[in-house]
Amino acid sequence: MTRTALFEPFVLVEGNRRRGLVLIADHARRDLPEEYGSLGLPASEFDRHIAYDIGVEDVTRRLAARLDVPAVMASFSRLLIDPNRGEDDPTLIRQLYDGTVVPANYPMSPEERTKRLDLFYRPYHDAVAAMTASLAAAAGAPPLILSIHSFTPVMQGRQRPWHAGVLWDMDDRVARPLIEALAEDPLLVVGDNEPYDGALRGDTMYRHAIVNGFPHALIEIRQDLIATPEGAEAWAARLAPIVDAINARSDIHAVRMYGSRTGPVEHREARP
Repeated sequence: MTRTALFEPFVLVEGNRRRGLVLIADHARRDLPEEYGSLGLPASEFDRHIAYDIGVEDVTRRLAARLDVPAVMASFSRLLIDPNRGEDDPTLIRQLYDGTVVPANYPMSPEERTKRLDLFYRPYHDAVAAMTASLAAAAGAPPLILSIHSFTPVMQGRQRPWHAGVLWDMDDRVARPLIEALAEDPLLVVGDNEPYDGALRGDTMYRHAIVNGFPHALIEIRQDLIATPEGAEAWAARLAPIVDAINARSDIHAVRMYGSRTGPVEHREARP
């Protein structure tokens, strides 16, 4: 974990914006602004999945380099505020996470909540929105958004069988071919909306893809498979040709409104 007084809430990885593809990593890092110390937690808690998605920054950087595409990564720990939640989600700022009480998050005053939204959460989402708009302008078509996450091999004492999972809501333009391509490897167990459901109102994919009708998917990779540079490189190498082929499909880069299983969607008018 890194603490710094001068804190940027996001990291941009540059790439060819004309390719019309951006990688998003909401939980890439476990850093905190200096004023928050360690949120009252021992340093060991920041080595756990509760602080960040282990291996994701490495995979994202390697995959972006292989594809020559940009990426946007949140630079703050999700223990500070979770960028992959809606602003009204009760788990936006967790007071208890997988058995760990976060002292600095309880009690949470309205002023402190607003401060974290304004200084960290909203600037990150502004950066994602600016990047997708830039890609649409550069490519002359709606961008494909791929979000990268990782998950624990064991949750609540239960072994998870998947090596990776693809999450989606109702738009399967990217999710379906991604699942099918990964499943061609007989050694991989690939989850379809596992280990989580991709329908989460207000999350990053909802906010930037679903309401705009942009093609998208979220991939979850089991963290022990990407916790080392060798593992991260292997998964970047596996994903690069698959994602490249999906991005090249003639039917991908179009605005299509599929809605959401979470309820009615107020669609935004997005222009390339």
